[in-house]
Amino acid sequence: MARKLPLVSGREAVKAFEKVAWVTKRRRSSHITLTTPEMRYNLSVPDFPQLKRGTLHSLIRKAGLTVEEFAQLL
Repeated sequence: MARKLPLVSGREAVKAFEKVAWVTKRRRSSHITLTTPEMRYNLSVPDFPQLKRGTLHSLIRKAGLTVEEFAQLL
């Protein structure tokens, strides 16, 4: 059974992604942009008190992680 996606803030998500080599590139308005040398694209994480599950799931998938791996990073 798949683990349920946790509800987290944008800043909590950024801290989790930083644990697996993503680096904060810049912050513009309400979004934090992360980059990593291994990927050709960036992650744009909304700096909201609570991320929507669909948005978080998309970010996790783009980062090359599973929900279980992401949950362990929190």
